[in-house]
Amino acid sequence: MKKNIFILNLACILIGAQFLTAQEEHMMHMKSITNRAVALITPTKGNSIHGVVTFEKTEKGVHVIAHLTGLTPGKHGFHIHEFGDITSDDGSSAGGHFNPMNMPHSMPASEKRHAGDMGNIDANETGNAHLDYIDSVMELDGDYSIVGHTVVVHQKEDDLKTQPTGNAGPRIGNGVIGITK
Repeated sequence: MKKNIFILNLACILIGAQFLTAQEEHMMHMKSITNRAVALITPTKGNSIHGVVTFEKTEKGVHVIAHLTGLTPGKHGFHIHEFGDITSDDGSSAGGHFNPMNMPHSMPASEKRHAGDMGNIDANETGNAHLDYIDSVMELDGDYSIVGHTVVVHQKEDDLKTQPTGNAGPRIGNGVIGITK
């Protein structure tokens, strides 16, 4: 009887180890196949911004395309923040800038910058904004993936130098970045 219990326990341990290994492999596979992501931008309380930001992996980096409406004319700070949480009325639940490598805040063309620094998005006289560029620091998979974090649009222009946020003011819109086909 003791031998049967031992064999049964050993079988359960081996099956459990195989399940965990398969589950870990699945998670690693999901991280490595993320080629596209999207964030639907919704307004924070008292604002009217809406839009879509897409991210697509390319050989040169991540291709970022943003289309936003409902902005005041001019430049607005545009960043990825650390948490995928948009439950607060003012956008504060998204936390600070996504900065997994502990770099200074800077412009998107700088190699030493937050992984979430996208600079500014410029709205025209009707409040519409479009941005299209390749980001060489941002990642869609691995340890520094932006997936699951939040895109935040700010009320004011990012000055691209004030630490740690660029002095871009309140958060007027946000959206969590998710995997897409």
